[in-house]
Amino acid sequence: MRVAAILFFVLFFNLTQAQDDDQQVYTNPRTKEVFIIQGKDTVNLTKIIKEYKPLPPRWNRINKVGANISEIAFVNWNAGGNNSITALGNARFERNYKHEKLQWNNEMIMRFGINSQEGQKLRKTEDAFAVNSTLGFRMEDLSNWYFSAKANFNTQFARGYKYPDRDNPISAFMAPGYFLFGFGSEYSPEDKDFKLYFSPITQKSTFVLDQDLADQGSFGVEGAKYDANGVKIKDGENVRTEIGILLTNSYQTKIYENIFMSNELTLYTDYINSFGNIDINWILDVELKVNEYVVANIGTQLIYDNDVKFEERETPTGETVAFSPRVQFKQSLGVGVIYNF
Repeated sequence: MRVAAILFFVLFFNLTQAQDDDQQVYTNPRTKEVFIIQGKDTVNLTKIIKEYKPLPPRWNRINKVGANISEIAFVNWNAGGNNSITALGNARFERNYKHEKLQWNNEMIMRFGINSQEGQKLRKTEDAFAVNSTLGFRMEDLSNWYFSAKANFNTQFARGYKYPDRDNPISAFMAPGYFLFGFGSEYSPEDKDFKLYFSPITQKSTFVLDQDLADQGSFGVEGAKYDANGVKIKDGENVRTEIGILLTNSYQTKIYENIFMSNELTLYTDYINSFGNIDINWILDVELKVNEYVVANIGTQLIYDNDVKFEERETPTGETVAFSPRVQFKQSLGVGVIYNF
C-alpha cells in the first residue's frame, strides 16, 4: 500500500508540475525529506507518506487446519499397559465482513478424533461440525450495539456408541442436529475480542433423522407409538421445535506471552415446554503457541440439555433414578501442528 501511495503522489505532482511551471521539488540533504514547493505553499511529501494509513480491509479471513497425535508403546514393560495411538484433526474457517454500520461474521468448525488401542477396535474420541453466522447493523458509527440476526447449526459426522456396545448407536449424523435462528441485539466493541448477544425470541429446532433413535424419543423428540401387542403404529417424530430466549458470549484474550484463552458460553431456555430449565453449552480453551506451527491445547466443554435423558441408574443409597438429564463434561489435552493460510 505504501508503494501505491508513493506512485500516486509522484503521478499527481508530475501532472501538476506539467500544468504549473512554478512548482518545484526540493530534497533536504540532511534529513532526506522531500518537499513540494509552489509559490508560498510547501508540502512535506515524506511526512505525508509516513503518516499514511490505509483503510482496514472489509473482509477478514482466517483459515486454520491442525492435527494432534499421541502414541504410547510398551515392550516387556512389567508395570503393564496397552499400546495405543490417538489422532485428532481439526479445522476452523472464518469469513468476517465489517464496513461502516454493517458487520457479518461467519465461521465453520470441524473436529474428528479416533483412538486405536491394542486388543480393541477403533473408537471415536471427538466429533463435531458447526456453522455459525451473525449479521448485525448499528444505527450510529460509534455505537458498539448492533441489531443482529444469528443462526447456529451443530451436528456430528459419524455414529456414536456407548462402548463396548457397538450394535446400538446412541447418536449419528443429524441425530442430533441443532439449528437456532433468532433476532436480538449484540454488544461488539471495536478492537476487542468480546461479544455479547441477547435474543428474546429464538427458534431452536432439534433434528433426529435416525428413525431408530427417533422412535426411542431421543434428544427430546416425541417417540413412537405402540399398540398393546408392541406393534409400532406411529413413527417417532424427527423434529422438535422450540421458541425461547438465547444468550451467548464469546471472549478471547492473551493471558501470558504466547498463551491465549478463548471462552464461549451459550444459554437457552424455552418459553412453552420447560421455561426456566436452561440449556448450557460452555467451551473453554487455552492455547500455548510454541512457534508458528506447533501448539499445545487444553480444553474443557460442559453441556447440560434438559432434553437429553440418560438411562436409569441406582444411587449409592440404593434409590433408583429414572431417565433424567445429567451434566456432560469433556476435557482434552494435546500437542500438535497447525497451519494458517
